[in-house]
Amino acid sequence: MIHKAGFVNIIGNPNVGKSTLMNALVGEKLSIITPKAQTTRHRILGIVNHDEYQIVFSDTPGIIKPAYELQASMMDFVKSALEDADILIYMVEVGETALKNEAFFNKIINSKIPVILLLNKIDKSNKEEVDEKIAYWRHKVPNSFVYVISALEKFNVESVFYKIIELLPEGPPFYPKDQLTDKPERFFVNEKIREKILMHYKKEIPYSVEVETESFIEEDNIVRIRSIIMVERDTQKGIIIGHKGSAIKRVGAEARKDLERFFQKKVFIELYVKVNKNWRSDKNQLKRFGYQQ
Repeated sequence: MIHKAGFVNIIGNPNVGKSTLMNALVGEKLSIITPKAQTTRHRILGIVNHDEYQIVFSDTPGIIKPAYELQASMMDFVKSALEDADILIYMVEVGETALKNEAFFNKIINSKIPVILLLNKIDKSNKEEVDEKIAYWRHKVPNSFVYVISALEKFNVESVFYKIIELLPEGPPFYPKDQLTDKPERFFVNEKIREKILMHYKKEIPYSVEVETESFIEEDNIVRIRSIIMVERDTQKGIIIGHKGSAIKRVGAEARKDLERFFQKKVFIELYVKVNKNWRSDKNQLKRFGYQQ
């Protein structure tokens, strides 16, 4: 029996729906989703297994021009996704004209591997505009297979999935067939907490935060978690905690509910806040948090 396997890597500008698509394709919420740009910081793998194929999807940070060391590390994840892809998904939305980084765009249009261009969020447009954009992108990226989708509504996602299977190269699986992702449990704890911070705090606060899970103890009926929320300044610490601890309690309660769904058992979570000055520009700290090799 022929077996297919390959890396299908999703790239695009911030907030075009890459994480929503990844979760729809994998059938699990692996990538966090918020309306804010730069929600995804890491490269996250989601693995779809079948007797006849294994698809390793890769969600990546939105492409930006880096302003500090953390953002430079995020763009390194995108570079690696361009280099090891067997199929490249380039995702755009209605109203968009090109990637914010011209060098990445040139790599896409000169790609030697299959490129699937997805025009997302068509539910927010009309037929005339969509037809115009299809023609535009077919001209702009002539080496691509163009599909219109709504990742949020899962419109046409199944057609894209079948095209991916068709384009996959033959080969053995890269990961065990019962594996869903390359990330450990602690990673998803950190991301769920960070998602709630992105949702409830404004301005620079969410972007100054990193989460580190110090303790993860899984028992038969409960998971006991102790996590540290890192901020860059003392003033940010007070904002994260809130009046009489109200803000951090809300973050903990909402993260706990999501984690109970994720782990399918009760979760007890303790949250603490620490100041870790200028961690976003510190290469040693970024390495510690998994942003650099």
